[in-house]
Amino acid sequence: MRYRWYYYKQIIRMYRPFFAAVAAAVLLVLAAVWGRERIIRLGVGLFRDYGVPAAGNLMKEWFPAIREKRPGLFPISYLNELFGQPLSPGDPAYGNAADRAFLERFEEENRNVSENSINTEYENIQKKENTDPLKEETDGEGNAAGETIAIKPSGSGVVKEKLADYDYLMKTFYTVHPTTTAGRDLMDAEKFLSMDFSIEKTPDRPQILIYHTHSQEEFSDYPENPGATIVGVGTYLKELLEQKGYNVIHDTSVYDLQNGELDRSQAYTYALDGISGILQTYPSIEVVLDIHRDGVASGTHLITEVNGKPTAQIMFFNGISQTPDGPIEYLPNPNREANLGFSFQLKLAAADRYPGFTRPIYLKGLRYNQHVRARSALIEVGAQTNTYDEAKNAMEPLAEVLDEVLGGRSKNTENNNIEMQYDKKQ
Repeated sequence: MRYRWYYYKQIIRMYRPFFAAVAAAVLLVLAAVWGRERIIRLGVGLFRDYGVPAAGNLMKEWFPAIREKRPGLFPISYLNELFGQPLSPGDPAYGNAADRAFLERFEEENRNVSENSINTEYENIQKKENTDPLKEETDGEGNAAGETIAIKPSGSGVVKEKLADYDYLMKTFYTVHPTTTAGRDLMDAEKFLSMDFSIEKTPDRPQILIYHTHSQEEFSDYPENPGATIVGVGTYLKELLEQKGYNVIHDTSVYDLQNGELDRSQAYTYALDGISGILQTYPSIEVVLDIHRDGVASGTHLITEVNGKPTAQIMFFNGISQTPDGPIEYLPNPNREANLGFSFQLKLAAADRYPGFTRPIYLKGLRYNQHVRARSALIEVGAQTNTYDEAKNAMEPLAEVLDEVLGGRSKNTENNNIEMQYDKKQ
């Protein structure tokens, strides 16, 4: 089918004016006989009953042959929405249907890399770091198939003198989604560490905003525990930060439910409207935290131990507003480098104090509303397989790490006084 279609396509291209002329003549004749309204109804009916199924079949047959092409080159991808396939629930400003179809194709080809799950890449990174990988089958030591094998801390493993080495930096700290790229010109550890994210504690004025683009995310003990939601986790983080002297606003608005139905594809649009209003009302806010929980395979348990407590692992997530072809012009983020520096300092501080607590920072090509402040972070807390208590326990070390970076202590410690001994590769 694929090769026949290639042959037909070449014929259509060669005789395009002829086919266009025939189609125009047919339309003129029909218009003269039936009138414009009948033609429109006929065209819509034919497209719905025959065009869409035919296009769907062509897409299934033809897409594998154009796998290396970039978005925008195949207009048939605009039909993606008509087939009822879910669009990428990323930043909705990335609104071109062909681009969204390109993202979906990547998701299909990398089935283990969903919008909220990087389980496969994470397992590979854990293997490289010589920690226990997550398993779902028998591991040779008597564990039954499907039993969860938890990640155990094994020290931070960070050789800080090597942070100027781009390859070491990326391998140790990051996972990069196929729909984006993070080059040497952007990923600069020395620059990230030179940034000052300290803020002065002002209990009389709001400084930190916590919100949830996906407020309906729940944990494994829901609905037995009705409070086992990501919003409850955010409430606990607010309490911990307030105990440290920060003035915190917790936005519990629902952005991913519309008319009683879950709608995550537009949640970032609604969330941007909501938090923009809050930031306009309280311009003193300097830190914006979007707290999520991840979605992973059913046999995966993102768990470690911190201060003797079973604790869900967390992951910092950066949207960098670019594809492999370059920047996404209609998703500008003037705070992109600052966002990257903020998450990097948080990750490094966590690796020092709580080895095994954080997963690699995840980089993806959209923006995720991180442009609103320089100190913006999207944080994934555990996954749907974690209990609510495990997720709440994670807020305690997270609050400590946030306080360290926002208090400026991370820049004054010996750990971050790093002499870059490795020449940067050009």
